[in-house]
Amino acid sequence: MTGNWDRQVDVVVVGSGAGGMLAALVAARNRAEVLIVEKDALWGGTSATSGGGIWIPGSDQARAAGFEDNLDDAFSYIRALSAENVPDENIRAYVDNAAAMLRWVTANTPVVYTAQPYPDYHAENPGGSITGYRTHLPEMLDGTILGDDLKTQRMPSPAASLFGYLNWTFAETYQLLYRGPGWLAGLMRNMAKYWLDWPLRFTSRKDRRLTLGNALTGGLRAALNAAGVPLWLKTPMRELVRENGRVTGIVVEKDGKPLRIGARKGVVLAAGGFDKNQQMREENAPLYNKAWASGGVTSNTGDAIRAGQAVGAGTMNLHSAWAAPVFHVPGEDRGRLCTIERALPGCIMVNQKGERYLNEAASYHIVGQQMARREREHRDASPSWMVFDYRYRHQFPMGPLLPLVPDWLQAGPVKTILKKGRTIAELAGQMGVDPARLEEQIARFNEHAARGEDPQFGRGQAAYDRMYGDPRNQPNPCLRPLTEAPFYALPIYPGDIGTNGGLRTNAKAQVVDDAGQPIAGLYAVGNNAASAMGESYPGAGVTIGPAMTFGYIAARDLTGAND
Repeated sequence: MTGNWDRQVDVVVVGSGAGGMLAALVAARNRAEVLIVEKDALWGGTSATSGGGIWIPGSDQARAAGFEDNLDDAFSYIRALSAENVPDENIRAYVDNAAAMLRWVTANTPVVYTAQPYPDYHAENPGGSITGYRTHLPEMLDGTILGDDLKTQRMPSPAASLFGYLNWTFAETYQLLYRGPGWLAGLMRNMAKYWLDWPLRFTSRKDRRLTLGNALTGGLRAALNAAGVPLWLKTPMRELVRENGRVTGIVVEKDGKPLRIGARKGVVLAAGGFDKNQQMREENAPLYNKAWASGGVTSNTGDAIRAGQAVGAGTMNLHSAWAAPVFHVPGEDRGRLCTIERALPGCIMVNQKGERYLNEAASYHIVGQQMARREREHRDASPSWMVFDYRYRHQFPMGPLLPLVPDWLQAGPVKTILKKGRTIAELAGQMGVDPARLEEQIARFNEHAARGEDPQFGRGQAAYDRMYGDPRNQPNPCLRPLTEAPFYALPIYPGDIGTNGGLRTNAKAQVVDDAGQPIAGLYAVGNNAASAMGESYPGAGVTIGPAMTFGYIAARDLTGAND
């Protein structure tokens, strides 16, 4: 059936997250005719729901902020953390091309990134950066430039927005978190902008003020629109077409009918992992076997990974995920990532025996891994419990539980999972744990926390821990005794923000078979591809940063760009 196409273009991109959209844009700017197909009714993928951060060593933005990075240090840092089966050349390709990718994005899209003084997750390791400036965050973007496409952009995660609809920047997050000067006026101003945005309020819940992952994906979509690149929604890929050893196109379903789309130069798979495919999780990732605990979007069901396997692609590290502790609110379709809350003073995490078993303030990937392993070995960590006192309750958020909002005014589903007791023993009864054991654990924790110490797990010692602590709380911004009644607890689960094992690729983002030979015409990026990070999480932005960088590399390779 060679050449028997319903439509033919140069490049077909499957998926509309940041990696896929950037690959499409770079290919289009290199004079290729490009089409993006997206299975969902919304575009943006998990990228749109995220914080939008990218981990970029040696960037122009970092240099402008006074940080002179060393790419060899960055390579050594990742190499030591990544899995042994990840080739050196894949890591080197990422490190060497990340800054060039960001430079291209800055020059060719409305997306503006700034380097942040955000330490690497293992900053004390050789090659790590304690001062930060490898993590970059997107600036706010006016969604007006998207026109009607704004309404079909995926909403941010409930964990990355206020009240589930109000977008906010990281700076605004910290202002609200610590209720710094002007916090209330700023909140009221942003709420007024949202509710007075007529006539949009009558047709959409979207906030036109795009931040974080919405700003990133919104800027990329605006650039694609300007370049004339179509994006078909509700168009799932059913299979790849391989002829004479080369992938020459795909079969999609559009308007209920099969459609054959030819790709003269190549196909880029950028459709995410198998976050919501329970069967694939059970078969491949038994440590992370709960699809409902994933923060990935519901359309991430591994279709493109299976399609790649069907044409001979190899896979790697399918057992791995971007692990994370998550809250699960009844009725929500994904887990809510718990990032900041665990490092703030006045809380601890315990298992179902009422025992602490980890450093709560470590990176969410490390905590998620430790929770999952604890559950596998002892069957007492899913759920675990975040325990906090009255002072914490009314000072900081705890997942879906908002400060300054009385318990009786919290949303109904939140109230069904919230436990409360006038004493630790009463709270333990609500949680179903041994009261004496929980009292002993908290008393032990309190004794040391009063001195700013945690001899059990070292909470607050690492630069990453302290970044999310309360700087007003000294001598340790992460530690304070739990003493003010009543006491509270919320269940927290070992989950993830997506799977990160996938199709085996080389340094050019080409999909390869089990023998390491490229499959001509086929590329994979983002969570469709096995991550160059292996099972590690070196710093904020090592999910989207590589997705965009390898999308950039793939597009340049398949179009023959050499500028």
